[in-house]
Amino acid sequence: ADETYPYSFLRDAADSPVYEQYDYIIVGGGTAGCPLAATLSRYFRVLVLERGPSPYGNANITRIENFGRSLNDTEGQFTPAQAFTSTDGVRNTRPRVLGGGSCLNAGFYTRASPDYVRRVGWDARLVNQSYPWVERVVAFVPQLGAFQSAFRAGLLETGVTPDNGATFDHIYGTKTGGSIFDHQGNRHTAADLLRYASARNILVLLRASVQRILFDTSGYQPRAIGVQYRDANSRMHIARLNSNRQSQVILSAGAMGSPQLLMLNGIGPRAHLESMGIRVLVNLPGVGQGMADNPMNTVYLLSPAPVETNLIQVVGITHYGSFIEAGSGELDGLSAGVLLEKVIGPRSSGQMTLTSLDAADNPQVTFNYFQDPEDLQSCVEGINQIEEIILSSSMRRFRYDAQALPSGGTVASPVRADSTLRSSVNVTLASFCRSTVQTIWHYHGGCQVGRVVDSDYHVLGVDALRVIDGSTFNFSPGTNPQATVMMLGRYMGLRIIAERMRR
Repeated sequence: ADETYPYSFLRDAADSPVYEQYDYIIVGGGTAGCPLAATLSRYFRVLVLERGPSPYGNANITRIENFGRSLNDTEGQFTPAQAFTSTDGVRNTRPRVLGGGSCLNAGFYTRASPDYVRRVGWDARLVNQSYPWVERVVAFVPQLGAFQSAFRAGLLETGVTPDNGATFDHIYGTKTGGSIFDHQGNRHTAADLLRYASARNILVLLRASVQRILFDTSGYQPRAIGVQYRDANSRMHIARLNSNRQSQVILSAGAMGSPQLLMLNGIGPRAHLESMGIRVLVNLPGVGQGMADNPMNTVYLLSPAPVETNLIQVVGITHYGSFIEAGSGELDGLSAGVLLEKVIGPRSSGQMTLTSLDAADNPQVTFNYFQDPEDLQSCVEGINQIEEIILSSSMRRFRYDAQALPSGGTVASPVRADSTLRSSVNVTLASFCRSTVQTIWHYHGGCQVGRVVDSDYHVLGVDALRVIDGSTFNFSPGTNPQATVMMLGRYMGLRIIAERMRR
């Protein structure tokens, strides 16, 4: 295999077999789809259909210093990212590459809290077996440079305590987390988890864009029996499940792709589907609902001292509903840090609707950033914390006196929030939060547990169809969700194997 195809089972969809049958057809070779496929292939015949290219051999994906280039590589049909803008006016990105969002993100790796696992109703023992399986391949403990060390000290100095050392666990206070970048600056993505796969049992097709899910409608409720997909030459192919009643189609197309595919195939809110001229297969009002995106707000810090090039390595997990993180590097030839705040949850959410009948087009999505006042308050407190960190003695060598602060004033003469100014500072910071909101690419929802899928991720009202990815989340796990999405792929693969072995 050449450099871009490190696995013998990786092929372009144009070279796909004419007719084969599978135990599992997984739509989307992303952050959940890759570990799920690798796990299931140990016992069953698996087909993965990924609409994008391979990440291997693309230095924009694999090298830390090129972070951001792949996020902006959105032109054409087979680039690793697809741009979209929510109706909120915030620019955003969908992954379109084997490995999914783990190929585009800033690399931070941290588990969900035991409390999250309890609330979701997962089997904690199996969760705790699944994370290490992921971590052996993709997670590293970073070595902190001068800027991250100063930022870490600044968090502690300004009261984000205790100091939790280096850990993948989610604990209140300040910690060094994990990263999917190794010490040489190489990114390790969910696609690397395919090394666990049984090569003789798996086929992964690239540039395979699924258009339709095929159903048998002769029984009590519709049963998925296969999919239709298009290759890069616009030729259509069909992949079918074998005749075993336990075989399944699994959507792992992400929080944009999975609800969109369900609706395009007649599973969703009746009125919306009929307005698009789609025949209703199952009236499922929850499809496309509960779309949420954790708002991110950033403060850039020009630095008189040189800074290392790195992405997120340290996090402050606060009690007021905000995560504080930082990165640093050269910005237009200048040394700069970026301090960012992300709202936990979030509480605000919106919905997705179709704009066309083509799976390649973006649906329309509304996230309703800061609609819930608690989200806004978390941002205000997070930005206030960032100001305190910038003004802390720990960060002294990395700031200029003329550095402007979001609440007004500068480092040399800050508008500090004493009791007389507090409310006006909060108004200023609230307006800063609203006007500078960005995405941190942690959007989720659209196929939520309880609304679209059951607790075993079966689509309600349909046989042999599951959704396993971040679209099923009711709220975002941990500081950054990729660890939990990868864990979920492994976890559900093990659950499905156990379920079949019992029968």
